[in-house]
This record gives sequence, structure tokens and C-alpha cells, in this order.
Amino acid sequence: MTGDYRITGRRAVDIAAGVERAVGEGRIAPGESLPPLRALAGELAVNPNTVAAAYRLLRDRGVIETAGRRGSRVRRRPASTAREAIRPAVPEGVRDLSQGNPDPALLPPLGEALAAVAARYDRGPLLYGMPETDDELAAAARESFAADGVAPGPVAVTSGSLDAIERVLAAHLRPGDTVAVEDPGWGSLLDLVPALGLRAHPVALDDDGPLPEAVAGALRGGARALVVTARAQNPTGAAVSAGRAGELRTVLAGHPGTLLIEDDHGHGIVDVALHTLAGATGHWAAVRSAAKWLGPDLRVAVLTGDAVTVDRVRGRQRLGPGWVSHLLQRTTAALWRRGAAGGGARAAARSYSARRGALLAGLAALGVPARGHSGMNVWVPVADETGAVTRLLGSGWAAAPGARFRVASPPGIRLTISPLSPEEIPGVAAAVAEAVRPPAGRRYA
Repeated sequence: MTGDYRITGRRAVDIAAGVERAVGEGRIAPGESLPPLRALAGELAVNPNTVAAAYRLLRDRGVIETAGRRGSRVRRRPASTAREAIRPAVPEGVRDLSQGNPDPALLPPLGEALAAVAARYDRGPLLYGMPETDDELAAAARESFAADGVAPGPVAVTSGSLDAIERVLAAHLRPGDTVAVEDPGWGSLLDLVPALGLRAHPVALDDDGPLPEAVAGALRGGARALVVTARAQNPTGAAVSAGRAGELRTVLAGHPGTLLIEDDHGHGIVDVALHTLAGATGHWAAVRSAAKWLGPDLRVAVLTGDAVTVDRVRGRQRLGPGWVSHLLQRTTAALWRRGAAGGGARAAARSYSARRGALLAGLAALGVPARGHSGMNVWVPVADETGAVTRLLGSGWAAAPGARFRVASPPGIRLTISPLSPEEIPGVAAAVAEAVRPPAGRRYA
């Protein structure tokens, strides 16, 4: 049941700590069952409530999961193990389409902006007690949100989209609460939810975004929060359409207490309009990151939302890092305005759209169904992820296995088009078609 490891402890915290340590050291394997609650209580000579509390701590930390009548077992992939670890080794000479990075050639040069910000800083460095949010970045964010019809609200700055989402979830939810998440969806978010002690409820989606009936089912089932990717959904490229936004608003109107988080990380690299859900519930947040169109290492995202949510995020942030560096905020603000005024964002969006469209067309011509409505990724359904990834490696291309992005959805592989030149795309399409072909006698699913 737990191998050779003997669970010990008299207090719930000690029992939980021992099990978590044993899992981390490999003495209790993923998938192994824990002793029934009353049986372990008898063995340890403690009250069953003590063991129940220990199991609850382990569940909240994402170490174990409850399987109904089958009891509790160690998660197959503990919350401390990032999905990014699910990747093939990329041999030398193989082109890597698995990372999800933007094209460096489409990122703006930082030198001039950084120099200007540094010179300004030399004239008046920012010290303790200054506002956490840079006025110029906040103004650029407000203008950008307003232009896309996002409901007005205060602005906060975080260290990237995931940091923003984590802070918003923590501001309203408690361990054991359920979050409705897209499936397939962003692997880092799927890691974050159990790491916070929350439960993920997978929600199916198509090219127009989450399916209304799936969202309604999740909310009826008790989900207290919903995370929606507005555009450039990772890994499928879905973008919420006007019609879908209306349907989802209708669903949310029946659940006004839902915490809604809208992730628009694709802002700046997409050529489809935003159809926002912001403001559809009482507590909400809309998040935009600089990672994809200005550079991942800036580590800056802006969020707006209802006053209570943003105030809670700011208050908790003050007790931790305090603020995001104003050097980074001011650099982001300068690049943001320059990119918007100079058309850099539009040029990047056109480039990604052209490459993505070319790969989708090449795959379609070879009879391979794929998805990629917006952004820089293409999702290819496959019957066997391991086989497809392995065969692609043999052809000189590395793809991301779908296991990094799935909860309950069918298998697939993700291809990031940003490293590709137009001349390479036909060869990639041919390699993918060959890699996903089923063995003789089986039809492609």
C-alpha cells in the first residue's frame, strides 16, 4: 500500500510531513494508495480525526488525491513536479518546436528603452513608500483595456501572467475549492491549481473558446472560479468569439458569485479581436502580459478587475515582494507605447498568423486535422503521443507532448510556429503527417 515505508506521527502535521517527505524522496511511489483512515488511526493509536486532518493537509498541498470509495492515493504527478518536465530530450541538430517561445526577431530591442529608463532613474531613484504601480504603465494599460472594451477598474502590476492569476485565486479561494480550467490548457496553470491546494475541473473547448455547456456543468458542480484564455489559447490557439462571449456571459449571469479570470497573454501577437468577459461576475480580473510581444524576461503583466479583487492583490503583494521593479515597469511602458504607435505589434501578429496559417494549410492538404485559430501554436490530435513525438524527433523536429496540457481531453502534440521560416513549413507539415499516421490497419482518429 505504501511499500516499505511506515507512516509515523502523533499529530496531523507530523503525519502529513512524513508522508510528503517520503513521496519527495521516492519511498512512496506515485499512484500508491494510503492506508484507510481508520486503519492508520488504529496503527498510530490516534483519533481518526487526526488522520483525516493529515490527509486533508496532503490533499490541499497537492500530494494526494481522493478517489471516492477507493480511498486516498499519491498523485501520479505531485504538484511539485512541473509539467514542463514532460518533454523529450532534444538531440543536437533537431529543431525545437516545443518551447512556446516568441520569435526573437520580432521582439523589440531593449537597449534604447533601458538606457532612457536608467538615466531617468539616476536623476531620481525610487525608494520605499513610492506607489507600487508606475503611472505611465498604468495609463498605457488602461488605454489598452478600454480600447478593447474591458470594464474599467484599478490597475495592478505583477511578475507575469501566472503570478497575477495565482494572486487573484489566492485572494478569493481556499484550499479544497474548485477551479474550472480549459482542457487542454496552459500547463503552468494546470500545475498551479493543485499547488495552491485547489481542485481543477476540466472544461472542454473548441476554436471559439470554452463550451458553454461545459462551463455551466463545472459551475453547477461547485466550481468557484473560471479561468478563460481570451485569445491565442495555449495549446489550441482558440479565441473567444463574439457569439461565444455572449453565451458564456449568459451562463455566468446564473452564477454571479464566480471568480472570473480572463487571461489575454496573446495581446500584441494576435490578429483577432478581443471579446471580453470582464465584468460578467462580481469578482473578476483581466490579465495582460508583456511576455509574448515584448519579451519573457521582462516578467511584467498588468491586471485590472473589480476594486475588491485588485485591492486584495495589492495588499498581499505589499507583504511579499512589495512591488515589481519600476525599472522593468517603465521599460515595459516605453516599449508598449512604441510598439503600439509604430505598428510592431501588428507586424508580429501578421507574421505569426501567416506562419500558423501556412502550417495548418499544409497539414490539411495532407489529411491531418489540426487546430490553431490564433497565436503561435498549432495543436495536432494524435492517437499516440509518445510515438508521434518520437517519430518527429527522428525527422529532425521536436514537438511538445500533449500530456503537458491535458487533464481529461484526448491526446495530441503541440507545435510552436515562431521558430519556423516560410521555407521550412512544408517540410514540417510532411514530417508531422508521417509521424501521426497510425500503424497499418488503423484509421486516424
